[in-house]
Amino acid sequence: MGLHRVIEPVGVLPQAAWRLDTSPDIADDELRIRVERLNLDAASFRQLRDKHAGAGAAVRAEVREIIGRRGKMHNPVTGSGGMLIGTVEAVGPAATAPVRVGDRVASLVSLTLTPLAVDDDLAGWDGLSEQVPCAGHAILFGRTVVAALPADLPDRYALAVLDVCGAPALTDRVVRAQRPADARAGVRVAVLGGAGKSGALALAAARRAGAGRTVGVVPTVAERDRLVSAGLVSAVVVADARDPVAVSAAVREALGAAADVTVVCVDVPGCEHGAVLATADAGTVVFFSMATSFAAAALGAEGLAADVTMLVGNGYVPGHARMALDLFAAEPGVRGLFEARLAAD
Repeated sequence: MGLHRVIEPVGVLPQAAWRLDTSPDIADDELRIRVERLNLDAASFRQLRDKHAGAGAAVRAEVREIIGRRGKMHNPVTGSGGMLIGTVEAVGPAATAPVRVGDRVASLVSLTLTPLAVDDDLAGWDGLSEQVPCAGHAILFGRTVVAALPADLPDRYALAVLDVCGAPALTDRVVRAQRPADARAGVRVAVLGGAGKSGALALAAARRAGAGRTVGVVPTVAERDRLVSAGLVSAVVVADARDPVAVSAAVREALGAAADVTVVCVDVPGCEHGAVLATADAGTVVFFSMATSFAAAALGAEGLAADVTMLVGNGYVPGHARMALDLFAAEPGVRGLFEARLAAD
């Protein structure tokens, strides 16, 4: 679990630590990765970009400072990090991960718990996109989940898909288990942030899981048009997910009723109450966003007397990487949305 890597405060797990030991010398069950690229999670990158008014050099300097000070990429404001890809450089004799030296891999755990050191000052990154080319090393622990990079997919796409691979797997599980309010209509699903990376995969997974009707909620007409063209959804509505009444009304109008399952994939705070209000009694809300305030979600649901189950999308479901890559390969609409997103970055 990496407890020996915690410098301060002693006694906590690496994710909760303020600072980690990035020594390249590995323990018996560890892996050392020669890092090639990071993917900052959307909430963290947005916060940094907004803080510095889009000035890439300032964003780059702050990310470099966070990594150097904390020994990991752990944004102290959002509490989130991202993930990485690289090449296995060393494997401890007791390591159980199915990788060998020389394998190119993606870490499927957060950078907030991954010892990370960079030695190029992030010189190859302009600070204007979520993906960060870099040189350095990272340490993965015995319980760290890691996946081999697919040989037939460019790194930037593989990294983008695997960064959010927990979203479609958890959506699939919840939709299959959810009892619909109207059995004839099937499970109604709403995805806030439906044109984003995790949102697109969640919509595709919901459809594959047998959802009866789906709606994507997006903030702009441009995103609406992209999501309509992708063909992943029954309906698309433009609404500010931070406006509880507006987003609830839009979802109910598009679905003909409240959603049985609502998946939150936005990268801005303040969307908790709209998601709760848009969800039917006995329904489920999945918060798959690191911008979520779980206190606001719980207390807001209580204040609304909303009988909904609320789940934290923790990023890990068995088989999640394979499912996400399969959806990306099988759904042209998903690929198109990823291409548009990466081109914009």
